[in-house]
Amino acid sequence: MSNNIVVAIDGYSSCGKSTLAKALAKKLHFIYVDSGAMYRAVTLYFLRNNIDLNNHQQIVDALAHIHLNFHSRDYETHITLNDEEVSDEIRLMPVSENVSTVSAIHEVRVEMVKQQQRMGKSKNIVMDGRDIGTAVFPNASVKIFMTADPYVRAERRYKELVVKNPDISLEEVFENLAHRDYQDTTRKESPLVRAKDAIILDNTNLTPDEQLAFALAKVNQD
Repeated sequence: MSNNIVVAIDGYSSCGKSTLAKALAKKLHFIYVDSGAMYRAVTLYFLRNNIDLNNHQQIVDALAHIHLNFHSRDYETHITLNDEEVSDEIRLMPVSENVSTVSAIHEVRVEMVKQQQRMGKSKNIVMDGRDIGTAVFPNASVKIFMTADPYVRAERRYKELVVKNPDISLEEVFENLAHRDYQDTTRKESPLVRAKDAIILDNTNLTPDEQLAFALAKVNQD
């Protein structure tokens, strides 16, 4: 394998992009960069600091004070927001309900893409998100686009959320995913679309091991 390999994994919410990306990075001994966690961390900062999403200057000023880092612990990748561990908090519903809106803001995407591209210049990385193969790394070595049945995706997400949010309903999760799909695919700034050279991976009926084997085969044949 050559140096500086970038594997880009894009797709819809709750398709298991991060699960696959983490497993792939671990298997290949690559660095895992969770772009979704980066946007969630920005969203968390905006919520905490009551940033007006219609106020350009507030957004620009806030981004100047956001410093994101990834670190590994117990074979898991964790994210810090200004040196504070926020890996759990960014997965809660308030962030989930606002992350698509924040992600669609031009200034936010420009700043996050700068950080992501910097990470990919000198390391072999696996990165998952919405526009990795189209906007962030259009020349990625391997591009995978993940999809799955919407009801299956909602059930998967519900099982994750109900542990920490026992009052949440499956219907609420399904509606949230449907809303995020609409926002992600119709936004003007880097919408969710499959890159022409991306390999489609529909994991509706696949186990994590099966999708990992699929992805590994695609990376190894590159």
